Amino acid sequence: MNTPTATHARTSWRRDTTLDNEFSVVQFFTDGTHEYVRRMVSAEEAVKAAKHYMSSVAVKMGLVNRVIITDGGDCCRFDWVKGKGIVFPLYLIEEK
Repeated sequence: MNTPTATHARTSWRRDTTLDNEFSVVQFFTDGTHEYVRRMVSAEEAVKAAKHYMSSVAVKMGLVNRVIITDGGDCCRFDWVKGKGIVFPLYLIEEK
């Protein structure tokens, strides 16, 4: 029988914890391409970078239309779309 060992369980736990504390920021261009502007940074750094890129010259010129933050497992944690604002997570969307 192949059961996980205590070492395996500790390693898995550490890996999951690390993924929860590492974030990446991606900007999407209107031509369909994208660029990682931050990789594996803290939540604070990711939010700071996303705020910067949401109001960048590239957005004002119409070159960038989306900015997202993903966690270490590549799950989307934040999504901003030009002209719509924040579209995810829902609790950040202001009621109109």
